[in-house]
Amino acid sequence: MTVAICITACNAGGYIYAGVEYSGECFCGNAIANTGAPAANQATCNMICNGNSTEICGGSNRVNVYSPRQAAPSGWSSLGCYTDNVNTRTLTNRLFPAGDLTTESCLAACKNAGYYYAGTEYSAECYCGNAFANGGGPAPDGNAQCNMPCNGQANQTCGGPNRLSAYQLGNGPPASSAQSSTAQPSATGQSPSTSTSTSTTSATPLATALPAGWSYYGCWVDNVNGRVMGNQQPDNSQMTIESCVATCSGLGYSVAGMQYATQCFCDNVLKNGATRAPDSDCSMACSGSANEKCGAGSRNSVYSNATLTVLPVPSVQKTNLTGSWQYAGCLRDDNAQRALPYQIILTKNNTANNCITQCSNFGYMSAGMEYGTECFCGDASDVVAAGGTFAAESDCSFPCSGNATTLCGGARRLSYYTWNGTPLTQWSYATGNAAGAYQFLIGGVIIPLVTQAARNGKITFMEKWGTGPPNTTGTYELDVSQINNFTAAWRPLHVRTDIFCSSSLTLPDRAARQINVGGWALDSTFGIRLYWPDGSPGVWGKNDWQENVKEVSLQAGRWYPTAMIMANGTILVVGGERGSNDIATPSLEILPKVGPTVYCDWLARTDPNNLYPFLVVLPGGGVFVAYYNEARILDENTFETTRVLPNMPGAVNNFLGGRTYPLEGTAVIMPQIAPYTDPLKVMICGGSTPYQGFALDNCVTIAPEVANATWTIERMPSRRVLTCIAALPDGTYLIANGATQGFGGFGLASSPNLNAVLYDPTKPVNNRFTVMANTTIARLYHSEAIVMDDGRVLISGSDPEDDKNPQEYRVEVFIPPYLMGSPVQPVVTMSPNSSDWSYSGQYSFTADQALSKVTLLGAGASTHGNSIGQRTIFPAFSCDGNTCTVTAPPNAHVCPPGWFQLFALNTNGVPSVARWVRIGGDPAQLGNWPPYPDFKTPGMGPIVT
Repeated sequence: MTVAICITACNAGGYIYAGVEYSGECFCGNAIANTGAPAANQATCNMICNGNSTEICGGSNRVNVYSPRQAAPSGWSSLGCYTDNVNTRTLTNRLFPAGDLTTESCLAACKNAGYYYAGTEYSAECYCGNAFANGGGPAPDGNAQCNMPCNGQANQTCGGPNRLSAYQLGNGPPASSAQSSTAQPSATGQSPSTSTSTSTTSATPLATALPAGWSYYGCWVDNVNGRVMGNQQPDNSQMTIESCVATCSGLGYSVAGMQYATQCFCDNVLKNGATRAPDSDCSMACSGSANEKCGAGSRNSVYSNATLTVLPVPSVQKTNLTGSWQYAGCLRDDNAQRALPYQIILTKNNTANNCITQCSNFGYMSAGMEYGTECFCGDASDVVAAGGTFAAESDCSFPCSGNATTLCGGARRLSYYTWNGTPLTQWSYATGNAAGAYQFLIGGVIIPLVTQAARNGKITFMEKWGTGPPNTTGTYELDVSQINNFTAAWRPLHVRTDIFCSSSLTLPDRAARQINVGGWALDSTFGIRLYWPDGSPGVWGKNDWQENVKEVSLQAGRWYPTAMIMANGTILVVGGERGSNDIATPSLEILPKVGPTVYCDWLARTDPNNLYPFLVVLPGGGVFVAYYNEARILDENTFETTRVLPNMPGAVNNFLGGRTYPLEGTAVIMPQIAPYTDPLKVMICGGSTPYQGFALDNCVTIAPEVANATWTIERMPSRRVLTCIAALPDGTYLIANGATQGFGGFGLASSPNLNAVLYDPTKPVNNRFTVMANTTIARLYHSEAIVMDDGRVLISGSDPEDDKNPQEYRVEVFIPPYLMGSPVQPVVTMSPNSSDWSYSGQYSFTADQALSKVTLLGAGASTHGNSIGQRTIFPAFSCDGNTCTVTAPPNAHVCPPGWFQLFALNTNGVPSVARWVRIGGDPAQLGNWPPYPDFKTPGMGPIVT
């Protein structure tokens, strides 16, 4: 969004008012409606335009309003938008009102000087006359090009490039005072001179106090093929040669040019095939010194402190392009919908190769440059959808900001390039059984914000208090075996404090207790809650959540923390905030309590975009942590940083795109396969961009322990924020839920993403995504996805509170392709004493079908896009007939101690119903914790059956 884009769109729609708001919103109308009125404080229009950092685009509930026939001061009338030319002015007398230009200051200056016509141009220029000269008149394109805000009043329009916002005093001048003007003479071009000798003609008196090394380089023709110098400074009614040179030198430029008495330009070269004119052509006295000459109309008096370089007229770059890109032509980009959707502003370094490389890095196969400084990325389908057509090559005439010898489009014209090699990204589109299916499972009693599979075959649902039904207990247990009996399916459980935005885990103790830490406010944020799942399918248990914040609590209050089982079996709790929308808690701590909290400067610095950070125990020792758009490795004993990893790529047009709440993507660990020699990889999918809320359409993957590790970008089939990912028994990953726009939080996301996507890491990079089935239920903020023991994915939740999408009680399942068509699942039989595994031990079970693989999925909990506890391991195994032997992972860094769902897959990839096994025991003796009589603890004996 820029002011010009909004005005152009409104003008094309036939509206007489245009308004910009909130950095990126454009409104049009033919009247000011609904009691809209000028804001009492103009400073509240203070938000920078998304597309131009030098412009203001309104504010929060504040609109900068523009109109081509804006109200004129008393006695004046608006004539609309008139043509003009820097060589042949329509109004021939330029004045310099004091201060930053406004419509009022220009018109007052013209009136005081005896003129009846006035015009403002290019935000800062004021012209007067008693006649319109040189053929100037109403612009043939209407008011579209009078689109630049006045320097002194952002909600006024002061013309545009070669366009005057024109006004008339009264009925205009009497016939006797009407004047005409003639064009300024054009000089014949001269060859560029690299001589540093100083001209001494009387037409060009020289400055006497130039910085050391600066010399006069002659008078140069401007604007034959475009400006020969860039970086125009604000007009200065007191300009001298010395002041312009000092300004340019202070900004680090080696060339300074003075034009039109008041205009100062800075650059390091002369561009666009600049030619030299006679020194006598630069004949205008400097506005700040009558004894010095400061150029003239379309003439620059040039000074430099280096050998002067003159660049040729720019041309389209068609050779030496990166990769398999080709130039396609000059593409129109003046429809209501942009030809390519992703805009990047490159004020200093826009070139064809810079632009197309950025686009291809993010998987886009169409790219274009516009206005010299703008790069756009997208797909050929975007161009078709926008109705893009090609224009004359001469329309693409703007030199690139990063290479003045090449062209980067024009005004709403793209220098358009297409990728013509092997497709950068290829997605599969599944049909029939291969697409899987969503299926309604059961109506719910709460809107969960945490779901967690339990060893007793049931699923724990936990909700926040305050916005749900008043008669719920805060947590329930779902018995999937009782789906046809609603009352029997939902067993009520109870918590004492609000678990809103807390973190859950399955402990490695012998009872597979579930722990939930943190919460909403006050005591809740310090809360530690424990539940021992009991009962069995079809039989209600008797245990409930246990909690006593006065006995067992976190050291620091934490809202939105993450918990993880360490290699030594203790519980690491990281990050969060002190309470609901309170200050950060930039620290970590260990449970059971070991020493004080550890301050993390990297959490303090990136608050509030680092909530629910992603944590992974690394095979080589240490802890990987990803937060916002950063990642690092911590020492597992001191928690000092041992390695800072490269920042995660974000959006193609915004490197600040983030991955953790509230920008909310999801991280998963890629499969670890015996003998575990390949480096562990972490993949993070989805997220959003700060302030803009454009959901990310990519996954990024890194092997943190590899030397010089870098992120691999893979483009997803659609944008997604509030993502949920479930690791499946066959080693694939189901990506579901979320939105295509917005952030985490109530009412902050829109456009639900109803499509499921399957990611298969065994396929080649950039060919791993398959578009699957759709749901009809929006799953936005507070939605979840976890794998059930039968291999289906439980899909639940959504509490957007946006007045558009409901609070979602319905529970669905996604049926992966391996269960479509009602295949016969393998049956795995294990003895009770085969469920407690030591590292590198061998354990047996029987299966009634031939097997292709055995999978261990870490017992996980899903909340706020975080698959806490997720880990996928393919251990070594062998079968002799129906008896199979599995070798447990070798150590606690490859496989942290904990409970896993064991799936055995037949030769068609159909998984068994999971059996739960514990690997690595309980080295931190959590079975004896907490040591208080009101907590039921399982102790350290054999596995509880």
